[in-house]
Amino acid sequence: MLLEITVPELSESVDHGTLLTWRFGVGDAVPRDAVLVDLETDKVVLEIPSPQAGVLAEIRVEAGSTVVARQAIAVVDTEAAAVVKPEVIPEEVAPVAKVLPPSQRRHGAPVEVAAPVAKAVEPQPSLSASGSRAERREPLSHLRRRIAERLKAAQNTAAILTTFNEVDLSAVQALRARYKTEFEKRHGAKLGLMSFFMRATCEALQRFPAVNARIEGDDIIYHDYCDIGVAVSSERGLVVPILRNAETLGLAAIERAIADFAVRANALKLGLNELEGGTFSITNGGVFGSMLSTPILNPPQSAVLGMHAIQDRPVVVNGQIVIRPMMYLALSYDHRIIDGREAVSCLRTIKEGLEMPGRLLLDL
Repeated sequence: MLLEITVPELSESVDHGTLLTWRFGVGDAVPRDAVLVDLETDKVVLEIPSPQAGVLAEIRVEAGSTVVARQAIAVVDTEAAAVVKPEVIPEEVAPVAKVLPPSQRRHGAPVEVAAPVAKAVEPQPSLSASGSRAERREPLSHLRRRIAERLKAAQNTAAILTTFNEVDLSAVQALRARYKTEFEKRHGAKLGLMSFFMRATCEALQRFPAVNARIEGDDIIYHDYCDIGVAVSSERGLVVPILRNAETLGLAAIERAIADFAVRANALKLGLNELEGGTFSITNGGVFGSMLSTPILNPPQSAVLGMHAIQDRPVVVNGQIVIRPMMYLALSYDHRIIDGREAVSCLRTIKEGLEMPGRLLLDL
């Protein structure tokens, strides 16, 4: 039976994609559920598998082509047997010979002599700069083009401002050091920083709903829930999977979800529905060593929190100079919808929740 392989249903916001390299050639045996080709969209890379075992009988759309949902791209013959291609053994190449002219023959007999081997030419030293000056041109991927479009749209549309603060993470680190072993044994997840930041952020967003809202035409859309986008760096670029109803989740559920996002982002296993929506985003440049930055909005969201590297710094506590693990925080926001007072107060609420995590976890 000839089985057509088609592009899967995408989503309302994604209507096309680009086929990447085919993993099988025509005539190859294809196991059931084996991935035939990857489809790159502007949000994620999807795998297109063969629903049944068979032989790849036809490739209708070449790699690099743009395709749409439900378009037929290949045919698998579920009843054919794969053709075994014979191994090609290169024939031994005989040395090239030539026949001497009569004037050079011995006793008039023709004599074959081997053709002279060309003498290697010694490369002359170059007077130009040393080192490679090669260049290569690669087309932007759909994902990278979409990232560029969205970020430029944010700059062109929103009135972006950034407010900064710093947070003393000694209390959070003390909690982690005390309970991390028991936490991992009980919940099967490491107790990281992100869960504390997520809880503190959700608390702040519920106190300052404008930071969790968005502009739609001439209206402001407020959300009674916190769908937090967590920026994850992958080999193909930045993706922002959404943690739905983060305000209802405990530390363990948050840690498991974020770890799962990171693994599946690098394995190209995130679904389109996991990348759509979101009311707020958190990005952690500190994992790459960033000391301070101004994160950019992820439209149509109106704010984004930037985390940075933790450094031991001298600070004044109760009139004494002490060394504490400090992190700079940055909150970029759309001034069209969020006033400076709300933005500064929201970031300060996040800071207070992290510096007093006991009150945060007890909902005080």
